[in-house]
Amino acid sequence: MYEYMRGLQRQFFKEPDFPELRQEINEIHQALTEGKAKPERRKLLKLVDLEAELRDEVSLASFAAGFRLAWGIIAELNTEPPYSFAEEEERRMGQQQRRDD
Repeated sequence: MYEYMRGLQRQFFKEPDFPELRQEINEIHQALTEGKAKPERRKLLKLVDLEAELRDEVSLASFAAGFRLAWGIIAELNTEPPYSFAEEEERRMGQQQRRDD
């Protein structure tokens, strides 16, 4: 399912461009790596890679949640009679009262 969501995300989601932020990230990255030994640079690069991977996974999970929300709204619109929050609350309160008795 996530592979399907990933395909939909690639097709419909266009990542916004933030050139100023990307430039600042590159400058900070450059400053942090200058003068560092190779093992330290590798650790820093691993950290950056893991953060990017986490960002991608959160983005995909958010896209999938939005898709499920839209799907749920469509299902709600197609139900007869239409969903009523007030009626649902009345039913829930009636069930709660019966349990309390």
